[in-house]
Amino acid sequence: MFESFTEATGLALWLPLAAAAVIGLTVAMYVLMDGFDLGVGILFPGAARPEWRDAMMVSVAPVWDGNETWLVLGGGGLLALFPLAYATLLPAFYLPLTLMLLALILRGVAFEFRFKTEAHKPFWSASFHIGSVLATLSQGVVLGAFAEGTATLEGAGHWAWLTPFSVFVGLAMLAGYGLLGATWIVKKTEGGLQAWAREVAQRLVIVVAVAMVIVSIWMPTVAPEVAARWFGWPNIALLAPVPLLAGVLCVAIFVGLRRGGEDLPFYGSFALFLTGYAGLAVSLFPYLVPGRYDIWQAAAGPKSLGFALVGVVVMIPIILGYTFYNYHVFRGKVRAEDVDAYH
Repeated sequence: MFESFTEATGLALWLPLAAAAVIGLTVAMYVLMDGFDLGVGILFPGAARPEWRDAMMVSVAPVWDGNETWLVLGGGGLLALFPLAYATLLPAFYLPLTLMLLALILRGVAFEFRFKTEAHKPFWSASFHIGSVLATLSQGVVLGAFAEGTATLEGAGHWAWLTPFSVFVGLAMLAGYGLLGATWIVKKTEGGLQAWAREVAQRLVIVVAVAMVIVSIWMPTVAPEVAARWFGWPNIALLAPVPLLAGVLCVAIFVGLRRGGEDLPFYGSFALFLTGYAGLAVSLFPYLVPGRYDIWQAAAGPKSLGFALVGVVVMIPIILGYTFYNYHVFRGKVRAEDVDAYH
């Protein structure tokens, strides 16, 4: 398993690790930042009043396109830093990734057109919701199939990514993004809309907790190496804090919502996603393409990695700075005058 790791020395050892950390950061940032605005779209039809739906959309309108910068950086970074992994993963997931991109385009168009017309507003509202659901499902299915590892094996068919496990992960992702979206609405709104989102978030945190337990039990059965990683001694003792922390966070989010908290549920949901992400990283390390290529096998040459990482070191602080500034400018609650400004 660790042959490439033990054989690598110097820059050949550390540059691929640094590149993998960069890809891991961009994926994590995308999931967190775009996850809550996709969650808002997932919950969209459940809002009972038109003004609630308007406020939900306005709450993410200033930030949604910036959030997707991380998706572009992650895809471009994978091509530059790990071309072998890119060339393996893209053909394996052509169909769900294409569906995801089309759904994100539909969703982006809906953002621009929904406030421009009254006659076609129901159509663009439906487009916003459908685009959010399809993009989330696609991401979840790809994640499940990626972790399962069968879709990237040589000779796998065009539909190898579609399995019961990957479909379940897709549905779990809907609940997870829905939780992020609901806690974002709790944080950004007030009154009846906030009360509705609080109730939805309380139900969703239970669903997410159950889904995480099911995935944690199911994944070792479809990937035996994951079972060996988690349940062998002393790993079972060393890694036990990860699921325990996830359980504590689920309780903290639920209690925070019940007690009227606004910031704790949202940032707690972020932390819950990060624990799941950490669990996945522990399960798959050192593979970048499970079952085929580890980090060192999939990496570009040292000169290419060094050149690309210089660009990344410049770009990531710029993107982080823009992101924090954007959220700082548009901090605070969404109020009626903010909604009126979009009409």
